[in-house]
Amino acid sequence: MSGVMTATDDRLIVALDVPDPLAGLALVEKLGASVGFYKIGLGMLTSGGLALANELKAAHGKRIFLDMKFFDIPATVEAAVAGVARFGLDFLTVHGDPNVVRAARAGAAGSELKILAVTVLTAADRADLDAAMIVPGAMEEIVTERARRAFAAGADGVIASPHEAAAIRALPAAEGRLIVTPGVRPAGAAAGDQKRIATPAAAIQAGADHIVIGRPIWQTADPRAAAEAILAELPPPD
Repeated sequence: MSGVMTATDDRLIVALDVPDPLAGLALVEKLGASVGFYKIGLGMLTSGGLALANELKAAHGKRIFLDMKFFDIPATVEAAVAGVARFGLDFLTVHGDPNVVRAARAGAAGSELKILAVTVLTAADRADLDAAMIVPGAMEEIVTERARRAFAAGADGVIASPHEAAAIRALPAAEGRLIVTPGVRPAGAAAGDQKRIATPAAAIQAGADHIVIGRPIWQTADPRAAAEAILAELPPPD
């Protein structure tokens, strides 16, 4: 049975991976009430992404996922997260190393900001891990173990591909935690630079709370219709 799209179905997060804030605002206007949650990443940060995040939150009532993937010494991460927490945004990513996650949690203290730990990037495969001298083993095992350690360090959720969502959801520590999945492509859409992908419905059924989709929406002639079609194929919310 297909889900029914509503203006409040924030399981879909649209990635504003467009050149600048003006293009981002234009896309948000096209999507209208069909989308309530947006991701702003490093690609737009240097051209005004934080200002756009604040405008979408304050003036348009949108939820905001700031995808910064912070990774530094704990004191620097804590200070950076404390700065972000002042803006009242919703999600922030950091790399899933336990020391980084603990520092981020300290920086977010007293705010509603959710700290999401990146496990392994969805654009990576085993060959990429080998090139980076990451420990041997199956991708699912590495991602699941990184998720477990991130939860133990205090992460509110994790970023993982749809391929690992079910294994992470099965962890006892995952109860009450968020799983957010990039690498989601509607049937027939190009994979682009993503390697571990699945359809929107499959990602939700595997245990994801939110799916992140960018190009399959904003590269179409009618972004709103594309977003509504994705929402319509999702299973009903719990």
